[in-house]
Amino acid sequence: MTDTIAKPALPPEAHLSMPRQTVHADRRPVRGRLKTLRWLGTIFARTALIGGTGALTAYGVSEMYAVMTTGKITPLQWLFLVLFSVNFAWVSFAGCQAVLGFFLILKRDLFGRHFIHDRIPGLQTAVLVPVYNEDPVRVGAAISAMADGLVKNAPGRFCFFILSDSNQPKAWLREEHVFHQLMESADANCPIYYRHRTDNAERKAGNISDWVTRWGGAYEAMLILDADSIMSPETMVEMARRMEDDDGLGLLQSLPSIVLADSLYARLQQFANRRYGLIFGNGLSAWHGNSSNFWGHNAIIRTKAFAESARLPILKGNPPFGGHVISHDFIEAALLRRAGWSVRFDTDLQETYEEAPPSVSDVITRDRRWCQGNLQHIRFLFADGLAFTSRLHILSGIMAYMSALFWCLLLVVGLTLAIQASFTRPEYFARPSLFPTWPVFDSVRAVKLFILSMGIVLAPKILSWTVAIINPFRCFRYGGPVFVTLGVLTEIILSALYAPIMMIAQSRIVWEIMTGGDSGWQPQRRGDGSIGFMAALHAHRWHMLIGLGAATITLFLHKDLFLWMLPVTGGLMLAPLLSWLSGRRDIGRLLRMLGLLRTPEEKNPPAILKAVQDKLETGTLKPFTSPLLTLAESSDFHAWHLAQLNPKNSLADFNTDLVLAEAKMARAKTIPELERWLSNREAMALLNDYTLVAKLPKWAKAHTG
Repeated sequence: MTDTIAKPALPPEAHLSMPRQTVHADRRPVRGRLKTLRWLGTIFARTALIGGTGALTAYGVSEMYAVMTTGKITPLQWLFLVLFSVNFAWVSFAGCQAVLGFFLILKRDLFGRHFIHDRIPGLQTAVLVPVYNEDPVRVGAAISAMADGLVKNAPGRFCFFILSDSNQPKAWLREEHVFHQLMESADANCPIYYRHRTDNAERKAGNISDWVTRWGGAYEAMLILDADSIMSPETMVEMARRMEDDDGLGLLQSLPSIVLADSLYARLQQFANRRYGLIFGNGLSAWHGNSSNFWGHNAIIRTKAFAESARLPILKGNPPFGGHVISHDFIEAALLRRAGWSVRFDTDLQETYEEAPPSVSDVITRDRRWCQGNLQHIRFLFADGLAFTSRLHILSGIMAYMSALFWCLLLVVGLTLAIQASFTRPEYFARPSLFPTWPVFDSVRAVKLFILSMGIVLAPKILSWTVAIINPFRCFRYGGPVFVTLGVLTEIILSALYAPIMMIAQSRIVWEIMTGGDSGWQPQRRGDGSIGFMAALHAHRWHMLIGLGAATITLFLHKDLFLWMLPVTGGLMLAPLLSWLSGRRDIGRLLRMLGLLRTPEEKNPPAILKAVQDKLETGTLKPFTSPLLTLAESSDFHAWHLAQLNPKNSLADFNTDLVLAEAKMARAKTIPELERWLSNREAMALLNDYTLVAKLPKWAKAHTG
């Protein structure tokens, strides 16, 4: 064992009680009140949203009813009408939100004021960064840049906790090695701590609650980031100020923008997020009031409020609908609101960022987990004590995935009706009458309804384009009116091609979950999302076959129907090619070079993004290739890793993986051979055992060669 002395990577614990909540509970009185003008604005926005959605839906459904027939409707037509009603109501709701956001942005452009605060907040705030088998160099660069800024802007008021749930031995040692370097160089006015959790119970929610119960008592607020989050120090300080100024505020959510996108699909998401996210975000903020939502990151939370009211219940039954709550954020916001705490969404907070999955396949992988979590929320939809807005948030999360299934079913039923109309001879004298009953289809009304539907779908994009064009400062941040227009048109075309792929993929995901499938917990790929064309062909073969089949049927039935369905069938037939292209960085960089899908952060990067990029380019944080060899040969790193382990845990219980790891260690001749022999579980058991890790340097010296 090395003689180097190292300290634990954590401060003294400050325990905080965090009782587990129940699904049903009484609602507590509101702690924070909206100001009168803001309250009136919220009431007006909610009235306009509900009224506008209801009016549009009623009109659309009545028109569709009139389009189909003037006589009796068949059961299949009734099914089509029901599916159409659900889809039309959903897009109408989104369209009305966009209109609200549009007018709120115009108001801010005309009358908005910018406040500059110089006061350092008195709150002690811990910035929590949960990681799970991530690239530690990228995470470390962001933390280092943010910590440097906090030292200057609010010395002594912030600290960072890196909360690792990594369960791959190489990932764990790699992040320890990088974060050890980061901690050694950290300023005392913004210290950086690191904790690795061996038990991944309850995933991210359990990771956060473990911190709250062990260290939360020492910090009045916690600012939660994701592993890919970046936030300017000024914004972090301002969020702490707002939390301090409102005693009833339990959670403050910012509107994160997507940045650092290289691949085609990531750039598509980045542009859509920056252009349309502004409209939707402000629309959401307009009607949320003090009953907003939580997106799991880039938000600040009052620690004691969270501890006393937001620990998630464990649902009865097995996954996918029972067990631990997967998508924790929506429910935590609802529980805070039920306990009387205000939950707010401030869209004026700037320089708050995240990254996007790099390809279609990565988005589908993420959606598999998100979809299961959102559908699991059905158990909370009618829970006692929840605010009406909290139920709307939960319903919106469910509809985010169910709408894909409803859209898919609508197309299937519509195609079935078209086939039925082509092959079934109409019964003109189905009932006794002197006059025949002619089948009627109002084509003129159908065209008008189609135009209305497309107008509602495209309204957010048109409004966001308008918001950019009429504000010269905003317009030229995106490259000017020509590039704004070309960017919106490019996004519309590409999104239309990718939409059918996501529709089929999400419909399949919903079906798998409904039939009992569990998503597990897979780490998210970041950066490079490229896959081989044959892999894309294999992954999307069913999309392509469905598209070919539907295109063949519609072409056989009628040329006009074939052309009307082509936006859907075309995207499906091209699914392998589109998926292969989605993760290509060269395509994304070509679009950037041409000025297409440009965002303000690319034209004039803010200081925080420049700082992160500079730290990545200088390479001050060094990874390694051989985990055990580095641990054995670096006395400083070995001592630091050993200091994080509990000597009492060694062989405390019979552990098969540990027994096998010790046996393989006794028989291996070199460290590379030992690394090849150990399974992931055995390697994790070895690295968590104080006794075996302490022996490793001497063992390595005796087994060199």
